[in-house]
Amino acid sequence: MLPAPVSPAWAETAFQVVNTLVLPGWMILFFAPRWKFGAWLVSGVIIPGVLAVAYLGLVVASMGMPGAAGPEAFLTLAGVMTLFDNPVGVVAGWTHYLVFDMAIGAWEVRDSSKNGIPHKWVAPCLFFTLMLGPVGFLMYLSLRTWRTKKIGLEV
Repeated sequence: MLPAPVSPAWAETAFQVVNTLVLPGWMILFFAPRWKFGAWLVSGVIIPGVLAVAYLGLVVASMGMPGAAGPEAFLTLAGVMTLFDNPVGVVAGWTHYLVFDMAIGAWEVRDSSKNGIPHKWVAPCLFFTLMLGPVGFLMYLSLRTWRTKKIGLEV
């Protein structure tokens, strides 16, 4: 049985909640990147895990919305556009971005520490990772390649 349709006001509240949940993680990445407890919060399960649970809830809730799309929606541009035909679908998509951008930002901090890259050089990359995801990631990869003289990502 599908959940009852969700009101746009509920979607706005969910949007505000996920945006608020992600902020402490980004503050830790910017201002306390070497803090062990902070690393656990951001790179561990707490902040990304809570956001992932929120994402799952939003995806399930969006299935009950008018015009909800199935798995085939991922195969065409028109299909993907239907995923964002309702406010809950948009908040789910936004949450998806938030989780993955934070994961990339956390990786940038861990990797820069491992490679001896000063955090003051990483901070602009983090800003762009937060605001423009792939642009910040590309900036960090460029910085990393320049500093380490290595191309490629070892895990």
